[in-house]
Amino acid sequence: MTSQQFDVIIIGGGLSGLTSAIDLAQNHFCVLLIEKNSFPKHKVCGEYVSNEVLPYLNYLGFDPFEFGAKRISNFELTTHNNKTIRAKLPLGGFGISRYEMDFQLYKLALSNGVSIIKDTVVDVSFKQDVFHVQTKSGQSFTSKITMGAFGKRSNLDTTLQRSFITKKSPYLGVKVHMSGDFPQNKVALHNFKGGYCGASKVENNHINLCYITNYNAFKRYKDIDAFQNEVLFKNSALRELFKKSNAEFDKPLTISQISFATKNPVENHMIMSGDSAGMIHPLCGNGMAMAIRSAQLASGLIIDYLQNKIHTRAELERKYAKAWNKTFSLRLKVGHGIAYLFRQDWLAPKLLVVLRKIPFLIPLIIRMTHGKPMKI
Repeated sequence: MTSQQFDVIIIGGGLSGLTSAIDLAQNHFCVLLIEKNSFPKHKVCGEYVSNEVLPYLNYLGFDPFEFGAKRISNFELTTHNNKTIRAKLPLGGFGISRYEMDFQLYKLALSNGVSIIKDTVVDVSFKQDVFHVQTKSGQSFTSKITMGAFGKRSNLDTTLQRSFITKKSPYLGVKVHMSGDFPQNKVALHNFKGGYCGASKVENNHINLCYITNYNAFKRYKDIDAFQNEVLFKNSALRELFKKSNAEFDKPLTISQISFATKNPVENHMIMSGDSAGMIHPLCGNGMAMAIRSAQLASGLIIDYLQNKIHTRAELERKYAKAWNKTFSLRLKVGHGIAYLFRQDWLAPKLLVVLRKIPFLIPLIIRMTHGKPMKI
């Protein structure tokens, strides 16, 4: 059977995969993107994006505000015992659902000539400087470069024998969209025992509520409603937000086994991007921007390699790993540290007292988990 040949194959059609595909196609390379789901689709995600990635999105021809994104400038944090602190976001951001943003980027990718198929990749091998990609439907493809952009956790991680996949993760994520009263310029983070919930407006004036919790704490309760009533709603801000809003989903979306373990940005010669390369704690609220930023790093270096400005695959891999670590390693360390502190229920209120007394620490912490506006 003859394999179809491409310059680049991208596995995964999330933010990282789509933005990389658009960038590469605009630079006249033949790109195949393989995504197992149909567009559009809701995903468990905080749906707040730092403005650091706006210049790159605009460069690709995407303006989120054309599709109803909400401009966000204010930040609010509450603890499980109902203490509150507020601050201005140093750079600001915007709120847009993954349903809308992924769908619009998908259409932009198609208009730029990206080949997109709905299928599941079951195997990737690398032989004689060529990638061979096999799908569940029996299709076969080859490429000079293959990018892994398949998200937090995939069966392909097991196939590739990535070390983090063997470690069980105790985290569960839950997301709903609701209609109700919430300032469109604010992103809020509400702490509760065992987790925290992000809240922000997205297009259609919906409120995205997405929370993460320890599964061991969650499974003591018979269902999501019981857990929310007994745990989340001890935080009065969360209780009021849920009780005074109307659900837009028939039932909440959930995802389990969310892993924040260290991952390699290059695996079996594949360039890993987005959550496939590493995931910041949702407590820091900037995973979407990280995915887009890593796409810019990856596609820029891949373009240099395909244009012979980078002469060897080893040099490409070394440059990408170095750039990824330089860009994200501090963010991830700070994110892990903050998440650890806020998991200590007795400590979170005391941290809030410190932040109130030294308010300049808040924008400093935010800057440490966010990047500067991306240069084009």
